[in-house]
Parts: sequence; C-alpha cells; structure tokens
Amino acid sequence: MQVRIAELEIDPDQIDEFKALLAEEIATSVEREPGVLFLYAVSVKGAPSAVRVIECYADPLAYQAHLTTPHFLKYKTQTADMVRSLRLIETEPIALAAKSGQHSNGEDH
Repeated sequence: MQVRIAELEIDPDQIDEFKALLAEEIATSVEREPGVLFLYAVSVKGAPSAVRVIECYADPLAYQAHLTTPHFLKYKTQTADMVRSLRLIETEPIALAAKSGQHSNGEDH
C-alpha cells in the first residue's frame, strides 16, 4: 500500500471553486480506479484554505496510474492557478481501518 498526505494552501478567493473541483476528482477516482483505496479531503478547522488530502493506493503502480488519468489531469489543469503551495508527505502505514460504507460530506456536522 502507498499512503501519502498532500498539504495544499489554496487561494482563499477561489476556495469554493477548488473544493468543487477536488470533490469531483475524488469521486471519479474512487469510482473508476480500482487501485485508489481511499481519498479523504479535509480543511484545517478555522483555515478553509489549508486543505489536506489523505490518499491511499493499492501500490505504487496504482498511484502512478492515477497521475495519468484524464480526470486527475483535468483537476490539475483547472486548479493550477488556485494552489499556492503543495507539499506531499510520504508515510509508512501503521494501522488503517474503516467501516464499510461510512463517509460524510461534512455538511451534517
């Protein structure tokens, strides 16, 4: 498995458009790519332009394949001028667990 954390800083004036494009890209990736195990996007509480994405791929090949998909390339192109900074953090998974079918769009909290 390959798990990484993406730390993004987004132009505050474009955060709503960025979030919509990111949500679309995540939904498409999880739906269409068997090697994308999960993608979770959150913002730092009180700092909506500080976006963090926790990504999990079946293996490094699944991650490399993800980078070449039309939906990912569309997201990268459409958000290029919105992203002020991007830092990718490689991780070593310790324990990963989730309840099947449990997710939230954050609007019910």
